[in-house]
Amino acid sequence: MNESYENTPAGCTHDCSSCGASCPSRQGPESLQEPMNESSNVKNVIAVVSGKGGVGKSLVTALLASQMKRAGKTVGVLDADITGPSVPKLFGLEGQRVMGTDAGLLPLRSAGGVEVMSINLLLEDPTEPVVWRGPVLAGVVKQFWHEVVWGDVDYLFVDMPPGTGDVPLTVFQSLPIKGIVIVTSPQELVGMIVEKAVNMAKLMGVPVLGIVENMSYFRCPDCGKRHAIFGESHLEELAAKHGIPALARIPIDPAFARASDAGAIDTVEAEGMGALTEQLLARLS
Repeated sequence: MNESYENTPAGCTHDCSSCGASCPSRQGPESLQEPMNESSNVKNVIAVVSGKGGVGKSLVTALLASQMKRAGKTVGVLDADITGPSVPKLFGLEGQRVMGTDAGLLPLRSAGGVEVMSINLLLEDPTEPVVWRGPVLAGVVKQFWHEVVWGDVDYLFVDMPPGTGDVPLTVFQSLPIKGIVIVTSPQELVGMIVEKAVNMAKLMGVPVLGIVENMSYFRCPDCGKRHAIFGESHLEELAAKHGIPALARIPIDPAFARASDAGAIDTVEAEGMGALTEQLLARLS
């Protein structure tokens, strides 16, 4: 007979959820978390998510990482958007390639001091399409966690692909996510998409740190008046509905496009990002 059943208390129903006894038949849930690279010490992992593409998730990730670096923290960005990697371009690392050591892969550092790892830093041709199935994409994300020498990092931001597919599921299960920041835009349709992201976070037991509304408004350079180009903001309404903080509104700003094209996103200070960073530091301290 199996030893775990030989020592089982009399009357055991094998339903551990209703019993406090400690016995050999009790089995805890198996952790799916990947081990951190032995040469790394990452203290906080924050995923930046959106339910759909086109809302500026990568831009918000880069702005947030840059602002956190200006706040005196050591910062990294793990580009988990394997099929649409834009982080190297934003940080001026396009065309460069990472080096490997016995300890693992070494991320590249932007001019502003942000450590970056992306699939485009491994490809010989950054324009080469990544045509891989879900399990392979998920495997790359795991490798970016346990095979990359991140070193001492206070905040590692994970730029997630849009939606709720294989890669987001892998990130939630495999990395020690402290919380997520949801990126949205003013269109009413996005409310439903935000709800999907919030519900997935709840399903995975990951805290939602707050919502950031990108492309919230355009400020006229002549008169200073705000114009709601994509419709009126629904940020407070969405935040109140789900009981999570409304972290920041980021405007439409041509300076973002110029800095992104020049690979100098870490030179830009977006309106509201300072307050957003302070709120995250307060919540995660």
